[in-house]
Parts: sequence; structure tokens; C-alpha cells
Amino acid sequence: MKRGHKASESSIFSGVELELSKKKNPPEDEFTDMTIIYDWGNLLPDIILQVFQYLPLLDRAHASQVCRNWNHVFHMPDLWRCFEFELNQPATSYLKATHPDLIKQIIKRHSNHLQYVSFKVDSSKESAEAACDILSQLVNCSLKTLGLISTARPSFMDLPKSHFISALTVVFVNSKSLSSLKIDDTPVDDPSLKVLVANNSDTLKLLKMSSCPHVSPAGILCVADQCHGLRELALNYYLLSDELLLALSSEKHVRLEHLRIDVVSENPGQTHFHTIQKSSWDALIKHSPKVNLVMYFFLYEEEFDPFFRYETPVTHLYFGRSVSKEVLGRVGMTCPRLVELVVCANGLRPLDEELIRIAERCKSLSAIGLGECEVSCSAFVEFVKMCGGRLSQLSIMEEVLIPDQKYNVEQIHWEVSKHLGRVWFPDMMPTWHMKLKLVGSEMLEKRTQHGY
Repeated sequence: MKRGHKASESSIFSGVELELSKKKNPPEDEFTDMTIIYDWGNLLPDIILQVFQYLPLLDRAHASQVCRNWNHVFHMPDLWRCFEFELNQPATSYLKATHPDLIKQIIKRHSNHLQYVSFKVDSSKESAEAACDILSQLVNCSLKTLGLISTARPSFMDLPKSHFISALTVVFVNSKSLSSLKIDDTPVDDPSLKVLVANNSDTLKLLKMSSCPHVSPAGILCVADQCHGLRELALNYYLLSDELLLALSSEKHVRLEHLRIDVVSENPGQTHFHTIQKSSWDALIKHSPKVNLVMYFFLYEEEFDPFFRYETPVTHLYFGRSVSKEVLGRVGMTCPRLVELVVCANGLRPLDEELIRIAERCKSLSAIGLGECEVSCSAFVEFVKMCGGRLSQLSIMEEVLIPDQKYNVEQIHWEVSKHLGRVWFPDMMPTWHMKLKLVGSEMLEKRTQHGY
């Protein structure tokens, strides 16, 4: 142990310092020299760098004021590869914004060091404009990841499209190895995607672009046709086409790992939802058998007609609005790959038969969440019994469970716990208050944050 301790000392202090420390009875004046030599400012830059990497930016900035050596380390490129700009208006947001002086310093001294960049903005137009202003100045850096995150709408959508596109194109042109791009809720368009493809087709692996109304099916098809390394994609249903699925299933394309589709209707009865052919889904699964297909539905009941009419390879389903018994019945018949199901609301008709059918046919189901629904206690126990211990997540509000002749709410706790192999209780608050997330969605977020 002592030998290891000395080795660590030698990696921090110079040889001269070690010689001084070995002297048993140094003169009084040498104690003064040792005090100076053992100053924290004499730590090797590599050691300081490793410590700084674990410090928050503010603490790092304070530490950089200790001495000139530490200030030099503070500006080393390795500490500026990754940065998140937080932009908001103090009058309307509780979030802490990145100080303007720090932004100026980053642009001046570290813009060419940036590789993993994200912008977190509030709903104000001013914050979105500030983000675009920073983007337009990133002319000397080649980003590997870029994320534009709006904590609330409309933000980027409030900007003139030309202004936003001009700023974004600066990044697309100067970045030759962009691998991850998150641009949800932005006015990106087809021509700007062509610029992206022209400069980063060999490196792009993740593209998250839900709610981008200026992009057409042809625009996203161009990306799929050229970016053969694309592994993860998130988009709205109106951009999904048979041609896109076939492009993602071509021999040149790598196996897709994650596909998220948001099916959203703002105006009931005014949105037409097309049908994807079964052969296109089959081609995707043949090419990418392990793909996670995540679908978020925010539809009104009468708009579900085109969906779940034949076998669909969806793995994670989230119904954000009320969904009928009939649709859930079709889910049980047509979604054999289903892993996770969240139903926020259903109405006042019990879902006994539908749950039993899902348990029978969806052999991979491991997580379920039910909000404003009704299920008899007996049917729920039978559902859990059929699924068994594979149910790693079971989030059911107590109000969902309807007592019957066999079980009441108090008794169901013991029965369900027995079949799960662990202690279980019903939830005391709505599913959405518990922030229940789909596993597939979490995977996408984590890879976005880590640059893949």
C-alpha cells in the first residue's frame, strides 16, 4: 500500500519535490521552499484536467481563478467538446440561462472545439432568435451532435423560416461528421435536409424530427436514400410512406434499431391518415428483425380506422387520448411484437376481454400502464397470471380496478404480488403524473444525449 501511495505522489509532484520530502531534517529555510513547491498550482495539467472534467461549469470557472496554470487548463479543448446553451427570458421562465458573457467567450475562444452541442430554449421568440444567432457563428467547428430542445412551444416555430434555415445550414455545411441531429418542432425544410445529406450522409446515425411541418415525404425519403448508416429515426406519421420503409430496408442500409412515429391529429375529421401496406412492414422486419417500433397516438376515436387492420410490428404503444374497446381489441389481434402498452383513457366500458387477448397473443409484453380505464379485479388477476414475472412494469391506478364476486381491491394486492413474484400495489395517482415513459423512448433520448 505504501509503495502504491508513493507512486501516486510521483505522478503528481516533480522529482525535486520528492527529494525534498525524503530529507529527514531539512533546514528551516527548506520548509519554506517546500511550502511553495507543494502549492496546488504545481499539479500537473493532466491531473487538473481530470478533476475539472467532473466539475460543473460554474465550479470549474471558480477553480480557474486559483492560478495561471489552472486558468490555462480551464481553456483546454477537451473541456469544451460538449456544451449545452440554456436560453430563456427571466420574466417568463424559472430556468437559469447561460450568461451572455460566457456565450461570447465560447464563441471567441472555443467555437472550434465544440463537438457535442445542444440548445435548450423556452417558448419565447427571443430565446429562439438567440439560439439561431449562436448557430450562425459556428463557422469554425465541425459538430458531431446537435440538439435543439424547446421546453415549450412555439419557440423555433415562431421564427421566420429563412432565418432559422440560414443558421442551421451553417452547421450542416461546416460539420462533416454529424452523427446525431435532434430538431423536433422546428421549421426545417426539404432543401435544408438536402444540404445535411450532401455534407453528412456517411456519418448520420440518428435523426429526430417530429413535428416539422415544412418537411415532405420526399424530403425524408431523400435522407433515407442517402444516409445508409441511419440507425434511429423519429418523425410524424404523415412523413411515413411505403417508399420510406423500403428505403430503410434496402441492402445498402444498416439495420434500423429504433423507429418512432407520432400519429397526431389537431382537428378531428380534417386529417386524412393513409394506410401503410403490410408488405412494407414485412420488408422492414425482414431487414431489421430487432427494430424497436414506437408509436405515439394522439387521435380521436373516429380516426383510428386505418390502423391495426392487419399485423403491425409495433413494439411500444402509447395512446395519449381516449381509445375505444374495439381498437384495443384489434391491438391484441395484430401486434404480436408488443413489448409495452400505455393507455391514458378508455371510458367506462371494462377492458376485460381486450386485456386477456393481449396477454394471450402478445408474448413479449413486459410493461403496461392504464389511466382512466375500467378493468374487473378478476380479469386483471387473470391478465397478470398469464403474463407472469415478465411484467417488469405494471402501473395501474386504483380507480381502474372494479371489485367483483371473486376479488376486491384489498385482496388483489396479494394475488397480483404472488403472480409477479414481487410486492405490488396499485398506483395512487394518474399514470401521466408518474411520468411513465416508454423504454424505446428512453433509449432514443439516451443515445441522443451521448452523441449517437
